[in-house]
Amino acid sequence: MKVGIVGAGMVGSAAGFAIAMRGGAREVVFVDRNAALAQAQAEDIGHAVPFAHPVKLGAGDYEVLAGAGIVILAAGVAQKPGESRLSLLARNAEVFSEVIARVRQHAPDALLIVASNPVDIMTEVAQRASGLPPERVIGTGTLLDSARFRALLAGHLGVAAHSVHGFVLGEHGDSEVLAWSSARVGAEPLDRIALQLGVAITEEVRAKIDAGVRQAAYRIIAGKGATWYGIGAGLARLVQAIRDDQRAVMSVSIRSPEVAGIADVALSLPRVIGAAGVVSTLVPSLDDGEWAALKRSAEVLKDSTAGLW
Repeated sequence: MKVGIVGAGMVGSAAGFAIAMRGGAREVVFVDRNAALAQAQAEDIGHAVPFAHPVKLGAGDYEVLAGAGIVILAAGVAQKPGESRLSLLARNAEVFSEVIARVRQHAPDALLIVASNPVDIMTEVAQRASGLPPERVIGTGTLLDSARFRALLAGHLGVAAHSVHGFVLGEHGDSEVLAWSSARVGAEPLDRIALQLGVAITEEVRAKIDAGVRQAAYRIIAGKGATWYGIGAGLARLVQAIRDDQRAVMSVSIRSPEVAGIADVALSLPRVIGAAGVVSTLVPSLDDGEWAALKRSAEVLKDSTAGLW
């Protein structure tokens, strides 16, 4: 499969590198308004290919996207230290309005993956602008937040993160919801495993992990200006699930007709990912407090787009 990446900055280049290292595509091409940057990223990643899997790297204008099965949208302005993702809306929506048209012109059959923040709103912008079915315009949403949740919980329990199953739902941002009630370790409920391991999951522990997940991006941005490795790896994993029709369950964002009583909103829920994009959406098992929080998250996103369409 050929994968196009629009935006050769930190997120786009990290995604390209991760895809190449995983052997996730036969060809990866970069498009960026800074043509020299796109070419440099392609060349640099190409020099890593002999240590990994055979992948062809390239760069150019939008014409190089021809034949791409997936196009990752990582273009946009960077998030400033302390800036919420929603405050990026006006600046990034303008960028997307021109990018989508050119992508569709040269790669009309490509499935779109949105990585630009605020990602839930940009996913809706991309779906509306492209005219593609919602299941073929996928935002990374809380994919990375869910990985952070699993990593922090695994660290507390002393088990491998791969053995922890838990999702963060709703907005990729301040109103996101950690689904504690449905978290599992192996096939067992979290509380039962914690008891067997002799590790307490107190309200204090939950609050610490919640803050660790919720504030991760702000901490990283304050320290080094942006996040890129985690989301790059997440994008590569998503590409692989689509390419191989894996039917993998991931918490990603698409425009949905209704979530928690809120109509027509893009946010993250567990979804089955295959060659067609989102194959189906799974209704999570949540307690009353989590359902209320998910509804509030949907309302935040719905309110933020009021007057845009």
